[in-house]
Parts: sequence; structure tokens; C-alpha cells
Amino acid sequence: MWFYNFGLILYVWAIRLVAPRHPKARLWIEGRKDLFRRMREAIAPTDRIIWIHVASLGEFEQGRPIIEQLRKTHPEYKILLTFFSPSGYEIRKNYKGVNYIFYLPIDTPGNARRFLDAAHPEIAIFVKYEYWLNLLRELRRRKIRTYVVSAIFRRNSVFFRPYGGMWRQALESFDVMFVQNEESKKLLATLGFDNVLVAGDTRFDRVAEIARAARRIDVIDRFKGDNRLFVAGSTWEPDEELLIRLINDNPDVKFVVAPHEMDESRIARLMAETKGGALRYTQCTPRTTYGSRQLLILDTVGILASVYGYATWSYIGGGFGVGIHNTLEAATFGLPVAFGPNYENSRRPAIW
Repeated sequence: MWFYNFGLILYVWAIRLVAPRHPKARLWIEGRKDLFRRMREAIAPTDRIIWIHVASLGEFEQGRPIIEQLRKTHPEYKILLTFFSPSGYEIRKNYKGVNYIFYLPIDTPGNARRFLDAAHPEIAIFVKYEYWLNLLRELRRRKIRTYVVSAIFRRNSVFFRPYGGMWRQALESFDVMFVQNEESKKLLATLGFDNVLVAGDTRFDRVAEIARAARRIDVIDRFKGDNRLFVAGSTWEPDEELLIRLINDNPDVKFVVAPHEMDESRIARLMAETKGGALRYTQCTPRTTYGSRQLLILDTVGILASVYGYATWSYIGGGFGVGIHNTLEAATFGLPVAFGPNYENSRRPAIW
């Protein structure tokens, strides 16, 4: 366990080192300043708390159906939502569906105790993953009911390695593990866990709701006109290299590209290398004329799911890196979905 704690210390040092030059790292540090004081001031000792933890924005969307159902069925509880990543917290820090939103502190033994003292949850829910060993140990010591939902386990993960003992022990903190598929249940059975239920992926609930609630967007209406539209979501630089060629080879098609991160240099490249002309969504006004301009860069958050409703085809980024992002938002509209070659860790929807 000592090398886990030492590794976390090195991780924080590394983030502090790059923070002056890296906006995301700076947000990670600044968002945790005076965290425990702010929690104590916000959360009353008499509050009955359900704590839900998500890593980032994608896991938030997975957890959102659970949050909304808990609000309806258990109004006696207040909901505490925590994020690990700035890319989730900074976008959803004003979400009105919960009572409290904070960053999760780095998982040292002392921080785990201070966090649970301030939050005093009756129930803890982890979405998909984020197995923080000190927090899970402290939850188990305090006998707090703890669950993981939409979890997925693979044979090559650390739990099934010879050196994965402390990770296997961490799983003992969960009263029930709600997993996405039968394979995960069978793998956990080999470790002796029988408190496992196959409950599917809550992203399916969320994207079905998104499709029903998809809204009309004036900018997209006017940009698309009567043309066919290709929408590329959550793109990275290798994706964009291919997309620039695709855009320039198909001048009769309109394109919307939504980068995964708003990197100004990449946006500038898309703008400069698109022969048919490009615009940024945030610079469009009711007076903007789109004409034959071929590319609209979606440099904002919160509307991509609705934009897929306009598309003829879709592309999901990340498949030339660690793995593709969520395909379900596009697939729920019945679109053809393309992506890069690294998709082995993504569970395929039943409609594929």
C-alpha cells in the first residue's frame, strides 16, 4: 500500500509542476484549495447524504439517470456529487440536479478520513470505475453502504493480475457491484465475489432520454440548410488529420467537428486547412451568413447530442489513441457510426 500512497504524492507533485503552463492542471489544483473547509460550510451535520462519485463528464452522463431517479424517489436525502477531472467538474459545476458539487481530494489516508468526516454519507455510489483504495478502505471501516454501477471488468485488468491483491481487497468494500455484462460477473466470480448483478449500462437510459429531448438549434439549422451533414464528435488531432482530407474531398457535404478539448492551435488548423471555409459556433450570430462554407467547429459544450439529430453520418474520435469515446449519442439517432481502430475496450451496443 505504501507504493500506492507514494505514487499519489508523485502524481500531485507532477501536476503542481506543470500547472503554471497547463490550464487543466491549474484547474485541478485550484479546485481543491480549501476543499474541506468549503465542504464543512456547505454540508450541514444533519443532512442525510448520498454521495455519487464520477471521474469526468462521460461518467457523469452515466450517473445522471441514477441521480434523477434518486431525486424523485428519495427526497429525504441530499445528493453530493464529486468529480476527479476538471473536464467534468468545470462543465457541470452548476448542475441543478444535486445539492452539492465538489472535486474529490487526492486519495491519501488522511484525506479519505477528512472527506468522509465532512460529507458523512449514508450511501456511496461510484460510477463505472475510480477504485480509490484509501477511500474504499475507510468506507468499509465506517460500514457505509457502498456500490459501483455500470462497472465493467476485463480479464487483463489489475484485479486479475498476480500483483493485484490490494485492488481485489478494495472490491470487498462494495455491498453490491452492478456490472454491465455477464462476462464481468463471471470474472468476478473467479475471485469469489457473488454480490454482483448484471444491470447493463446506464448510458443507454441517458442517451434514450437525450434523443427524446433533442432540441432544434438555429445555428445548425441555418448552417446545414438542405445539405447532407457529417458530424464528428470528441475528435483528437489524428482524427482531425483524416477529417480535413475528408472535408476537402467532399465539397458537397457540410461538416460539424466537435474537438474533445478546445485546443486553439488545432481549431486554427481546421479553420486554415478547410478549403471550403470554416466558422466557429461561438462566433455565429443571427446575422451570420453561411453560404457555401463547409465546416462548423463546435467550440462549446452541451449541444453535441442534439447536433447528432441533424446528421446523415457520424464519426466518433479517440480511436487512434487510447480508445473511442461514447458512440451511443450518435447511434441512438440511427446514424452510421465510424471510428478509429482502437475500440477493443468499448462495449458494443446491441443495435450494432
